[in-house]
Amino acid sequence: MRALSRAITAVENRTTDSHELLKALFVHSGRARVVGLTGSPGAGKSTLVDALAGQYRKRQKTVGIIAIDPTSPFTGGAILGDRIRMQSHTGDSGTFIRSMATRGALGGLSSTTADVATVMDASGRDLVLIETVGVGQDEVDIVRLADVTVVILVPGMGDDVQSIKAGIMEIADIFVINKADRDGAERVEREVRAMQALAMRHDNWVPPVVKTVASNGTGVAELAATIDEYENFLTTSELGHQRRIANWRNRLREMMRDEVLRRIVQGAFSEEAVGEYASQVADQQRDPYSLIDEIVGKLAR
Repeated sequence: MRALSRAITAVENRTTDSHELLKALFVHSGRARVVGLTGSPGAGKSTLVDALAGQYRKRQKTVGIIAIDPTSPFTGGAILGDRIRMQSHTGDSGTFIRSMATRGALGGLSSTTADVATVMDASGRDLVLIETVGVGQDEVDIVRLADVTVVILVPGMGDDVQSIKAGIMEIADIFVINKADRDGAERVEREVRAMQALAMRHDNWVPPVVKTVASNGTGVAELAATIDEYENFLTTSELGHQRRIANWRNRLREMMRDEVLRRIVQGAFSEEAVGEYASQVADQQRDPYSLIDEIVGKLAR
């Protein structure tokens, strides 16, 4: 557990040896099932992740949990409070929980979430559960990382229809209506069903709707069974392999972009240089477009 924690810290902080560490670990990854859980703030994601992890532990499955928390744009800090809601797994060697700050990244994940998931996968975890920040309608990056994406809705938030718009409908493999003991759960389910009738998926999978009350465990076993059902669908239809190829296509582009940016920052775009460039552009001495062409051109040589 300590070795896993140190490895994740190195990857998250992008230490000098983290790149070589990931190279060594990658050959041992690819076995864990990655399940992403996303939804609006207040949907009960942390409680549901905690309950779902408990369900898998009953099956003697080892679980890694990555809980993403937002970073303050003012202080740069993060509360990392999701771990507090998962105290039931304290002392359980079969469950490893890691809280991560977004560190300014958008889309509900941290920039190193995928690499941390690789580390957990390589450590031998059977499942990796990723709880996104909960930023709302734009939180769709998880679909490029997870094998199974669970979208969590909750009645009575006043934004039932809004939660289903702007890409969320397309990324959901499974819908969960959490806190289903509240009034309005049936209305949320009807809205989901109505939206499904308007938006057909290319793989012909119709995302099931599962009702849960995560605080007392109601429906969690059914959710785990539904995840199993979708996993079987992916395996028998070869869609799982196709999805992994599509996910890696996107991730390779992101890795290339990050590496190019890193090299630029190390070279011509240091903090001191940025300050000088910014001053020149602000004073209309240079235009930013020619400046960027010049910097990128130097890198390409």
